Amino acid sequence: QVHLVESGGGLVQAGESLTLSCTASSSIFRINAMGWHRQAPGKQRELIAGITRGGSTHYANSEGGRFAISRDNAKNTVYLHMNSLKPEDTAVYYCAAGLLVDVYDTWGQGTQVTVSS
Repeated sequence: QVHLVESGGGLVQAGESLTLSCTASSSIFRINAMGWHRQAPGKQRELIAGITRGGSTHYANSEGGRFAISRDNAKNTVYLHMNSLKPEDTAVYYCAAGLLVDVYDTWGQGTQVTVSS
């Protein structure tokens, strides 16, 4: 089973940008879908974006184009580019792998993103 490790989280100010990385322990070339989720305190985990093996992307409606997902198969890495961050984006961000862009079965340990106002 592939292991996923997220990195790039931290403390930023509102309006700033941040890019998260998710590096897999083995090739992601054959993984049908990779995705990013987040869980804010007291809330359920929610899907942000997913990307298929072929590069097709799927976004949850809540982000209004501020976030972008990409993947680099050669580096076994998936990225989440976040712009114009808001305090309400504060959460633990999780990388995941699965069969479909909205169905995942393998998760990373998460990385904390905190946005100050």
